[in-house]
Parts: sequence; C-alpha cells; structure tokens
Amino acid sequence: MTLQDLIQSLTPAVYENLKNAVALGKWPNGTALQEGQRELCMEAILHYEITHQVPAEQRVGYVGGACASGNVETIGRDDDVQPLTLQ
Repeated sequence: MTLQDLIQSLTPAVYENLKNAVALGKWPNGTALQEGQRELCMEAILHYEITHQVPAEQRVGYVGGACASGNVETIGRDDDVQPLTLQ
C-alpha cells in the first residue's frame, strides 16, 4: 500500500481524529503522541486535504486575508517601522 492509497482510504472521521491529535498532542484515548507522530499526522492531514480538495479556507493552518482590525488596506504597511542600530 502506498501513501497515496492510504490517504485515499482515510475517512472523514479519521481525518478529524488526526487533526485533534495534532492539536492536543494526544490520541483520542488520551495517549500522548510519540516523537515523530505529530509530523506524520500533519503530513497525512495535508495530503488528505489536497487529495479530497478541501477548500483552502477550511484547511489546517489557513490564515484569512484581513488583519485583526479588519482594515485590509493596512496589510503590508510599515508605517511604524523604525531602523535598528546594532552597537
């Protein structure tokens, strides 16, 4: 079985369990994720989202286009930037 076959076989319930495990750092039964499991789960989540064409705004890590103030025009402005001088 290839990684692609495995991702294709994931159910939406397993996908949600993987997302919760990554977010909480533990499996649904309370067992902590072991070293490396978080990365593998995250990789499976990302592959699942691409393979199943999950809309971008529903994907893990999505950041909307507006800033916290809701003023889109201020995104990218550096009005309060001050030069830093190292001594």
